[in-house]
Amino acid sequence: MRRLAGSFLLLLFVFNCELYAGEVRMIELNDGSLLYGKIVSLKDGVYTVNTLSLGSIKIEESKIRVIRFKSDEQAVKEQIQAMQKLMLSDKEIINIIVSLKDDPDVQEILKDPALMKAINSGDLETLLSNRKFLKLLSNPKILNIKKKVMN
Repeated sequence: MRRLAGSFLLLLFVFNCELYAGEVRMIELNDGSLLYGKIVSLKDGVYTVNTLSLGSIKIEESKIRVIRFKSDEQAVKEQIQAMQKLMLSDKEIINIIVSLKDDPDVQEILKDPALMKAINSGDLETLLSNRKFLKLLSNPKILNIKKKVMN
């Protein structure tokens, strides 16, 4: 069970390793959903937003209820919680996560005390400079989960 928890924690960091140089905003849509990201531009009534988990997206101004400032740390925590809820509610994603516990790339990271310390402390700088972690970003199982989460 500990390995599965480690796999899940690792997976959450894989999806949230994009760092932001600018201010992160909370964007509340008219339907009540929340997005977190950096507003890149507003052109012809359409915002371009770099989000933590969805990449660059376009949102019509008319679909936005409010935009608020969020600190990076707060936005990342809230985005991780939203992703966790989404992943745990999808049985197919759960099955892929369970299968990750036996994946050699994941095992290599789970056995590395320095990497696990970086994961547990949220040290993205260390993770993004580690070849094992970067290799994991292109793992087919991780890419499959990412595809399912993004749809």
